[in-house]
Amino acid sequence: MSKIANYNISLKCFLKNNKWEILILKTTDHSSFLGTYDFPGGRIDESEFEVDYIDILKREILEETGIKDVKIENKVVAIARHKVFAHLRKHSDEDNYIFYIFYEWFLTYDECVISDEHIDFKWVKLEDIVLEDYFMSWYLEGARMYLNK
Repeated sequence: MSKIANYNISLKCFLKNNKWEILILKTTDHSSFLGTYDFPGGRIDESEFEVDYIDILKREILEETGIKDVKIENKVVAIARHKVFAHLRKHSDEDNYIFYIFYEWFLTYDECVISDEHIDFKWVKLEDIVLEDYFMSWYLEGARMYLNK
């Protein structure tokens, strides 16, 4: 009998400006995805078990980008999954599984103030870049699914 994987859930967002560009955030030097880009969002905190998913995502977007008053459509536009192997984790000897759920939101402005969780940001048109030059693993999986929706 196979072991059931315990997944963390991470909510992510494709934030689009009025030029139809998507906000991407460059990972830090401490990330296992060093040199690649991420999308705004993050994991659900234990204390947020009964909090609406969109409100959780709004909190994450505010923390990472400074963007407020997000009006996200409650419609999933992409999904992805990732496995963090135990030998890469500092505080656990078990593999960690993450399931990513992507939403979309259109901004009327493109001001962004990133937190220390990232080191830079860009606005890009996903269809105009080579995705593999910016993303890997689940980032890449989510971006591909979004473009093919």
